[in-house]
Amino acid sequence: MSIEYKKLTQEYLDTIISMRINQLTEEYTSEGKTPPEGVDLNAALRDFYTKNMAAGTYVSWLAFDGDKIVGTSGMSFAEKPPYFTCPSGRLGILSSMYTDPNYRRMGIATALLDRVVKEAKDYGCGTIYITASNMGVKLYEAYGFKHNGNFMQYNF
Repeated sequence: MSIEYKKLTQEYLDTIISMRINQLTEEYTSEGKTPPEGVDLNAALRDFYTKNMAAGTYVSWLAFDGDKIVGTSGMSFAEKPPYFTCPSGRLGILSSMYTDPNYRRMGIATALLDRVVKEAKDYGCGTIYITASNMGVKLYEAYGFKHNGNFMQYNF
């Protein structure tokens, strides 16, 4: 098996949208939750990827085994007023980290993480945020991410 890494392009968008929805469903069910009924993410994801890839505010790397995508990653870029630990004010928001269950524990997630972290550094980000799933916490801790007990959210 030889894994090849490529950046996300429009060519792979349908597959990535399907994989993202499957990933979110897997995360929900692994936490004992049922995904909300009536929520169709297809159009919203297509709009997000298309708009943000064109603007340069989202990048994704994919892992391929032949023609099959076996791993994904994503990094969104945002800005806020600079602060002491992030004087550039540029933030990376890590998302869409997923590895096909048959390919886990082979270093693919780490290789994908390396690529999107480099993209964030090249963009000038001073910090990277992630809301980690239970499955991903060990990967991020091993990579050097630290828990931030101040993270809170408000949903509409």
